[in-house]
Amino acid sequence: MKSRISALIAGLAAAALTAGAALAEQHDHAHDHAWTDSPWGADDEIGAANRVTPEVVMEAAKLITTGKTYPLGIVIGSDTPAFPPRSMSVSILQPGQSGGGSLGPTQTTYNDDIFMGWLGIGSQIDGLGHIGQGDTYYNGFKASEFAQAGGLTRLGVEKVPPLVARGVLLNMAEFHGTDMLEEGTAYTREDIIDAADQQGVELRENDVVLFHSGWMKLLEEGGDPVRFGSVEPGLGKTGAEYLAELGVIAVGADTWGLEAVPFEEGVGVFEVHQILLAQNGIYILENMNTSVLVEDDVTEFMFVLGAARIRGAVQMMVNPVAIR
Repeated sequence: MKSRISALIAGLAAAALTAGAALAEQHDHAHDHAWTDSPWGADDEIGAANRVTPEVVMEAAKLITTGKTYPLGIVIGSDTPAFPPRSMSVSILQPGQSGGGSLGPTQTTYNDDIFMGWLGIGSQIDGLGHIGQGDTYYNGFKASEFAQAGGLTRLGVEKVPPLVARGVLLNMAEFHGTDMLEEGTAYTREDIIDAADQQGVELRENDVVLFHSGWMKLLEEGGDPVRFGSVEPGLGKTGAEYLAELGVIAVGADTWGLEAVPFEEGVGVFEVHQILLAQNGIYILENMNTSVLVEDDVTEFMFVLGAARIRGAVQMMVNPVAIR
């Protein structure tokens, strides 16, 4: 596994060098480009979450027909594949109870847990302070000014309000006639339009759009977790641009990094992340358990997410809920 992860890091580094000159030109241009100015004002730190209005929530609630709920988060453990060098562990303690001790006359006992690790593990939301272009992040904020070792002073996940909206699932595996897509398969603008048409669903402004590739089959018994965490099918550059034009709130997938890896020819290292997060303030949801929706043939649903509000955090493990 370590060799595969090392190869991934080396591959990303090589891709970064190959794309370096083009991206440097892009970064220089970015400082004067309109993307650095949020449509919600110079002080805005929540991006597309501004689209979550009472009207959007009420429309989403109309999609509930059965009341059935679906957990979109996966179970996370120390063995969950993660982008290197991320890892996590949990330790269980019984404070003050060594040697069979307890508290009070009713012999109260309790367990506590200590979490040690990175917050970008398993099912997660990428905050707007996660990815930038050079020193410039969403709304033109400079990492050199807000990215402090003790926490982000801007764009932290504690700023993200509850995300409640119409959710749409696009089954890209079915669209391509397979149970699981191959790594590097990129969802283009045309693919997304055609897949939505095939499923008879319309993508709209203020949606949360999720993609199903079947990639999580690799996490099942007898699968290949190393392959799962080193490459992936995913959103392509033109697909990201299309969703940004629509004005969606968030985009997610059943993969660890949302976008196609290996990256598309001519596309920069995690450039899809740049398009969504930095340029448009659109949140990214990774490692979403879309299979529960596919099993019930759910295409539209009410999407609900409330992330833990840890001040200054970049990302957060989450368990969004789809309500049908």
